[in-house]
Amino acid sequence: MREALAEAAFQLFMERGFEGTTVDDIVARAGVGRRSFFRYFPSKEDAVFPDHERCLAEMTAFLESGGIRDGGDPVDAVCEAARIVLRMYAANPEFSVQRYRLTREVPGLRTYELSVVRRYERTLAGYLRRRYGAQRDGALRAEVIAAAVVAAHNNGLRSWLRSGGDGDAEAAVDHALGLVREVWGRPAQAPGDAAVLTPAPGLGDGDGEVIVMVASRNAPLWRVVQRLESALAESPALK
Repeated sequence: MREALAEAAFQLFMERGFEGTTVDDIVARAGVGRRSFFRYFPSKEDAVFPDHERCLAEMTAFLESGGIRDGGDPVDAVCEAARIVLRMYAANPEFSVQRYRLTREVPGLRTYELSVVRRYERTLAGYLRRRYGAQRDGALRAEVIAAAVVAAHNNGLRSWLRSGGDGDAEAAVDHALGLVREVWGRPAQAPGDAAVLTPAPGLGDGDGEVIVMVASRNAPLWRVVQRLESALAESPALK
């Protein structure tokens, strides 16, 4: 019934325009009563985005299960969570493109869409706060990374939608998310470019451990600091 109502609503929106379609028009097209409509959708706007509640629930479940794996990179986890939204759009390109065009034409739908995007961002940020909670500026890092993931995802997705659904949506989004991983992701342990932190017994002054760090000569300072913070937060030997 939910799908039938959403299909009837969207057909009418395309035929008569969003403002020119009433709930009575929708239920007449679907062959049901008004109570049936409001059982599934609080408003006409909700009927334009019938799949986002399910998608948000799937994203939440994915992150609550630990994301990719326990101890994995939180940035990888939220990037993979964002791809759940991408797959939802890519599953029905024709509908997704038509909805995008309709949303560009109706200011009220753009406002509604922004509220949906904000819910995704809050979900990603909540997961990251739990992962970064013990780190300095953990809450700030969580908000910034969540916003970056959403911005990157939407940039790739909207580029695909503006093209009319041509090309590879996943490639466009993965390219954009790759930039987020490059800046915020946990560094891979590559020869000559890894930051190694180990306690050095006997070198301290009695007030604390001395930590020896090895990094590539040409590693940028911001990357060295990022790896240092990550290793200090996660190394069992330093807790």
